[in-house]
Amino acid sequence: MKIKYLVLALLQLSLMACQTVQNVTDNVISQINTTAAKNLTEYNWTYQGSKASKPLVLSFDDNQRLSIQTGCNNQGGTWKVEGNTIVTSPLASTMMACADDLMQQERLSADIFSEKKAPFTLSTQNDQAILTITDSKGQKYTFLGKMTAEAKYQSEGKIVFLEISPQTKSCTGVAPQTCMQVREIKYDDKGIKTYADKNWSLYYGQIEGFEHNPNQRVIVRVKRFDIKNPAADQSSIADVLDMVVEQEIVKKP
Repeated sequence: MKIKYLVLALLQLSLMACQTVQNVTDNVISQINTTAAKNLTEYNWTYQGSKASKPLVLSFDDNQRLSIQTGCNNQGGTWKVEGNTIVTSPLASTMMACADDLMQQERLSADIFSEKKAPFTLSTQNDQAILTITDSKGQKYTFLGKMTAEAKYQSEGKIVFLEISPQTKSCTGVAPQTCMQVREIKYDDKGIKTYADKNWSLYYGQIEGFEHNPNQRVIVRVKRFDIKNPAADQSSIADVLDMVVEQEIVKKP
């Protein structure tokens, strides 16, 4: 009888040990998946095919939405990480006519990401982010990562609209330089725009992702981030181009 009870006790301990090991394993896998997912969302991932005139760009957001810029049409779906695979939903796409090379790239994107379980590896060592994805045929594709502004500045940023004059002016910061002229725009609920100040202001520094054109008047939407502990010669804010809202060619007199 005592042997029977001993066997039952050992069996119970064995089951508890197995459950503990399983819980630890599940926690480790969950942490690995969470870390991989976080790394995916902190970068925009670019693949440049040898036959495509524009790159393929992936964006994974915190709400499990996947956005893909194919160079012409945009594709979108959902995503999640399971083990060493990225699991995606069927992709929806815009339907514009595209050049042949970009149509081929669009089909390539769908082959890799539309309703797939794609094995991947991710490295963020030595200040270089590399994402390698394997398609269902075993072909590997290497995407290079550029850190998102939200990850770089550790905040969501504030949306600001700026009109940018085609004319620049000489200005002096730490040293003599050339400054853009800008004025902030506000939009009401009906889309009617007003100027916070109709006078042009000198803009010291650059808008990340924006290239000034002396022949264009443009309105841009930027994400404005506060810079923590800026250097003595550095602005306390960083503006990052989000989209071009309006653009107009200006003829020189």
